[in-house]
Amino acid sequence: MFRIWGKIFTDNHLMRDEVVEDETDDTRTHKVMHSLTKLCRDFNLAEPIWLNANISEFQKRAKTRFRQENFVEEIDFDYLEIHVIEE
Repeated sequence: MFRIWGKIFTDNHLMRDEVVEDETDDTRTHKVMHSLTKLCRDFNLAEPIWLNANISEFQKRAKTRFRQENFVEEIDFDYLEIHVIEE
C-alpha cells in the first residue's frame, strides 16, 4: 500500500491534514501525482507546480513543501507539505 500524508501549515501550526492511500499497480510517480491531485481536491486547492527544488527534496527525503511560489493563485497558508509515509 502507498500512503501520502498532506499537511497545511500556518505560522508553524498544523491547520489541516489528510492521508491518501493508493493501492493501484501504477508507478511511484503516478501514485504521487494522483495522491497530490486528491489532496488538492479535498483541500479545495489548485495543484501546485513542481519546481526543481521540490523534485530534488522529494527524491532525497520522500517529502517536500509547496509554498506561495508553487501556486498560481494566492494561498491563505504558509505551505502545503506532502510526505510519503508508506510504500
